Amino acid sequence: MAIIGRPNVGKSTLVNRLCRSREAIVHDQPGVTRDRTYQEGFWRDRTFKVVDTGGLVFDDDSEFLPEIREQANLALAEASVALVIVDGQQGCTAADEAIAVWLRGHKVPVLLAVNKCESPDQGLSMAAEFWGLGLGEPQPISAIHGAGTGDLLDQVISFLPPTSEDEAEEAIQLAIIGRPNVGKSSLLNAVCGEKRAIVSPIRGTTRDTIDTTIEREGKSWKILDTAGIRRKRSVNYGPEFFGINRSFKAIERSDVCVLVIDALDGVTEQDQRLAGRIEEDGRACVVVVNKWDAIEKDSHTMPAMEKELRAKLYFLDWAPMLFTSALSGQRVEAIFPLALLAVEQHRRRVSTSVVNEVLTEALSWRTPPATRGGRSGKLYYGTQVAVRPPSFTLFVNDPKLFGDTYRRYVERQIREGLGFEGTPIKLFWRGKQQRDAERDLARQQSRGR
Repeated sequence: MAIIGRPNVGKSTLVNRLCRSREAIVHDQPGVTRDRTYQEGFWRDRTFKVVDTGGLVFDDDSEFLPEIREQANLALAEASVALVIVDGQQGCTAADEAIAVWLRGHKVPVLLAVNKCESPDQGLSMAAEFWGLGLGEPQPISAIHGAGTGDLLDQVISFLPPTSEDEAEEAIQLAIIGRPNVGKSSLLNAVCGEKRAIVSPIRGTTRDTIDTTIEREGKSWKILDTAGIRRKRSVNYGPEFFGINRSFKAIERSDVCVLVIDALDGVTEQDQRLAGRIEEDGRACVVVVNKWDAIEKDSHTMPAMEKELRAKLYFLDWAPMLFTSALSGQRVEAIFPLALLAVEQHRRRVSTSVVNEVLTEALSWRTPPATRGGRSGKLYYGTQVAVRPPSFTLFVNDPKLFGDTYRRYVERQIREGLGFEGTPIKLFWRGKQQRDAERDLARQQSRGR
């Protein structure tokens, strides 16, 4: 279902209402929604996609308006039904009439919803004004309060194909993350083979998180193109602020992040912050160096640049790095095998016996250092306690006896022995005092019962 209408009639508010979410950015400012964004709705026995589009304006070709019209055209081309939203409080406008004329050039069925009809008594009279658009019976609704939306959805599902009984495999969530203007939307378009998102040199073009589902490597992928993330102090409260918050949420709900770096700019301070956020949230990651076609290079350029970039992204040294050009499509498809491997490693579990073989080998090569007082750390055994990301608990005599250098050595040995390319791993060091305290607490609780 494609949601169509002029700016500020409440399209995104209705999308959030129908999909029971707050994903679409709602702000009292024209032009907030630009790309077409997808969410999932459910009514009665039907699950369906709701496509939010930007506000349509036909008498103006200023910033982004032609691109917004193109995105609306693409939304209609794949829709089973178009839902036109108008503003009942403002009445029928010339912009509404222009949209009605434009829709007659499309073959998709059309429903007409008159929004902002909060009053049941006045709703029908407000809606009656829109009969003249020739788009069928106007349905009075209130997106903000939900009035009339149930009757509207009853009409919508009559145009939708029947739901398949086969349950699809859960899609892998892949979030495209990066600073503004590093080529995230161009990368999405290259992967999809169509203009899925508006591409512009103007910062902040992408505001919503754009969900796209595709098939690659025998798997279903949901690709999340996110707003470019700038420094907090550079962002004013408004659409960009909300878009960046949704980008951070996309990182949290993703299975794997594609961190896009500009080959011309190299790794900036903001890239380092984003890499840190990905590592902190425990997400699998592939680093994509975009705009590789713009670099003058020879056979030594790629290894030298990878070494330079990894020196600045040292906390993502476990993430594979790929040099691409979204403009030419160079190595774009190679992202998916790397991302799939990272996801598999992110979800991988290793038996306790194998973990302890690796730890024994690590101890044989390098024993824990001793303190000046002669105390040395003892590592008894370890076990994997979680996945997504893989997490290990190491049982020792005293965690304070293991400094950062030795902890990094153990993590490195675990990676060399067990793999886990493309995913962070977490190590928890538990000492004897901690175990004794936990045992005493358990005994007290048992006596209390």
